[in-house]
Formats: sequence, structure tokens, C-alpha cells
Amino acid sequence: MIRRFLFLLLLVLMGSSQSLMGQKTALLIIDVQEFYFPGGRMQLENPEVAGMNAGLLLDYFRKSEMPVYHVRHNFEPGGNIHPYVKPMGGEAVISKDQVNAFVDTELLEMMQRDSIEQVVICGMQTHMCVEAATRAAHDYGFSCLLVSDACATRVLQYEEHIISAKNVHYSTLKSLQGTYARIITTDAIIKELSQSDH
Repeated sequence: MIRRFLFLLLLVLMGSSQSLMGQKTALLIIDVQEFYFPGGRMQLENPEVAGMNAGLLLDYFRKSEMPVYHVRHNFEPGGNIHPYVKPMGGEAVISKDQVNAFVDTELLEMMQRDSIEQVVICGMQTHMCVEAATRAAHDYGFSCLLVSDACATRVLQYEEHIISAKNVHYSTLKSLQGTYARIITTDAIIKELSQSDH
């Protein structure tokens, strides 16, 4: 009798866990905007790959009916969100003036209202707005998964030193890894979330 009760309780908890996964995990897309793409005012290195991977994440979250938050920086020209991740009606779109998407916006309030516990983060630029959002989300108590191949950045210069976009990207990921976020690829996070639904 006790064993049967414990077995039934386990089934209930497993079902709740799967349900909570869908309700409490959200996608945060940071600044995938036209000015970062070829012809734009601040073109990044290989933004198309990152943008397409962000689009794959968005498709998965939509099909799974999981929350999505689009963030855009108030900057023109080219301030429209890129077609790869164009918002649909009903999806939250947050406009910001600061590097950190949580500053002077309703993002935190929205995520708390939606009972989000875990956030999957992607976007542009890796070393600026993506990094700031990841650190802030962690500090607000969210578990963060940063999708390495759905982010892009650019070459930087410090005095006479030229730092390649690849080095900027990977050094940022390394500085966030472990303490602030789990670094993961697009394929891996989709697979992981898919398995959690079954």
C-alpha cells in the first residue's frame, strides 16, 4: 500500500516537473536587429549564423508554447528586429536605452509575473548587451543558459591592440561560464528541452 502511494506520488511529481519546465523556462532574445547585419551601421562578424540559430530557438519555444521575450535597443537607423526572429502578436517586446535589458524596462516584472525560473539567452553583441543581461538575470536569481552559437560580436580595439571578434566572443563566454551561466549550443539546448517534455 505504501509502495503504491509512493509510486503514484512520484508520477504526480514527475508530471508537475515537466509542466513546470514549460511554464518556467523562457527565451530571451537580445538585440537581434538590422543594424548588426550586412549593410547596417554596426555590422558584426557572421551575424547571419547567430541570427538563424536564434530563429531556431524561437521556433522551438513557439511550438512548445514557452514564453519568449524580445529585447530591442532604441537605435536608428536599422532598429527593427531582424526577420530571423521577428516577433509575433502576443509576444513581449521590450525596448531599452541602456546596455542592461533590465534597467528602466519592465523585463524583470514580466519575468516574475510569468514565474520564470530559468532563462535561455541569445543575441547581440556577446560582450555587451548579451553579457549584461546574463549577469543581471543571474543576480536576480534566474538560472541562465547562454547559447554560444546564437550570439555574435565584432572586432574591438584597445589602444594599439586589435582583438578579433572570435576572441571577444569566446573570452566573454568563458568569463560567464559556470558562475553566471551554463554555456550551451543551439542543438544541445533544444535536445535537452525536448527530452524534458517527455
